Amino acid sequence: MAHSELLATVRRSLSPDTHIEVRATRSEYERVQEILDEEDAKFPTLQYDGFRKVAIVEAAPSPLHGDMDARDRPNIKDGISISNDRRNTRDTGDTSTTRNWDGALTYLTREGGTLMVAVEVGLSQTYGSLRAAISFSVCALRCRVGIAMFINEGDRVTVPTVRYYDTRKEKLSAIREIEHDLDSQLQVNPFGPLRIGEETWFGKVTKVVLETYRPEDETTPPESLLDPKQSFTIVENGRFVGGEVPPNLADITIGDCIPTHILTGNNIEATPANFFQQDWFENTFRFAMLATAMERVRDKSKVQHV
Repeated sequence: MAHSELLATVRRSLSPDTHIEVRATRSEYERVQEILDEEDAKFPTLQYDGFRKVAIVEAAPSPLHGDMDARDRPNIKDGISISNDRRNTRDTGDTSTTRNWDGALTYLTREGGTLMVAVEVGLSQTYGSLRAAISFSVCALRCRVGIAMFINEGDRVTVPTVRYYDTRKEKLSAIREIEHDLDSQLQVNPFGPLRIGEETWFGKVTKVVLETYRPEDETTPPESLLDPKQSFTIVENGRFVGGEVPPNLADITIGDCIPTHILTGNNIEATPANFFQQDWFENTFRFAMLATAMERVRDKSKVQHV
């Protein structure tokens, strides 16, 4: 195909969690998407905003991003599952919008699946882009509720240089040593920073905010940009401050996870759904931080060929 800024962008080497918006027509987006489909490329992924006529290029998520995605909490009710189809298209305006979500809870019946809860997670991602993504899931895809998690990583003061090793065995041994060192640091500073000498592999987590989003009513236009209904800061300047956050995010109930007609007569629709537990959050977050840092370590560790 002729020179395409969009195609050139998806061909670039993109760092994890990179988010780039490119002006493009719907037909150009579809042509580039076909190329990625033919190549069976998992990343980068493409989305299309029909309102603004821009294609959205998303690089592979870092482990911190991916591991904090939606989790199917146990003991809620059979039929709830995590949606595996992460690309969804809806007609919007004079063209259509295609977006990916980070996670979604779906209720499965013999008639198919119904989207119930959408989740978006951003690692140092702009507030506007995450807000637009969760608003689309709630307004255009008609999810009952959206949960957004905003994770701000403090500046990594230094950009680690490439480390060269004589053999693969030497490289793997060094990586294991670094992982052990970083893991030990997390026992003291659970939200970073993670450093080896003068090199910072993950900056101190300055803030983690959870927000819930709901449609205004059943007639809310699909292009609406919602304001959060509730917002909780659970990490501030590298310290967990979520003690006042209700375990269920205050307003997420069984009725948000299971279609109302399934619950008729059960009197459980208003029962809180346990989407947030402090122990689960802290353990998952620390594991994901370490995995993200180690992904950066591996990316900068090379065997020197002579």
